[in-house]
Amino acid sequence: MKVNDYEVPEGLYYTKEHEWVKLEGGNCRIGVSDYAQKSLHEVVFVDLPKVRAKIVRSQSLGSVESVKAVADVFAPISGEVTEVNAKLADTPELVNQQPYGDGWIAVIKPSNLEAELKNLLDAKSYADFLRTQVK
Repeated sequence: MKVNDYEVPEGLYYTKEHEWVKLEGGNCRIGVSDYAQKSLHEVVFVDLPKVRAKIVRSQSLGSVESVKAVADVFAPISGEVTEVNAKLADTPELVNQQPYGDGWIAVIKPSNLEAELKNLLDAKSYADFLRTQVK
């Protein structure tokens, strides 16, 4: 689905801070939305969390730096980081090129997924929210 010029893929969960979550078995792959990467413009560095770090929902788990700004990436769920996207160290522009693909940031093993999914938006709800952000 599209909102203006922004992609909002079905089957993902979203936050109002513009992160996305993809359920993969018992884990959650996370990244920043198309809206977030376009707002940042040219991404030049991604500060990744440490593997095995304990993450708390809505706290910063890293940051994305562009030529214009530095933005925190907020954890959409609580849990433990099991994997980070090491490709971003050499090619941070993947966040711009493929925000829902190779531009992902981390994989988290959630500590209380069922309860925390209630705090996330489905694609339709996120698209509706995005319409209030872009005019």
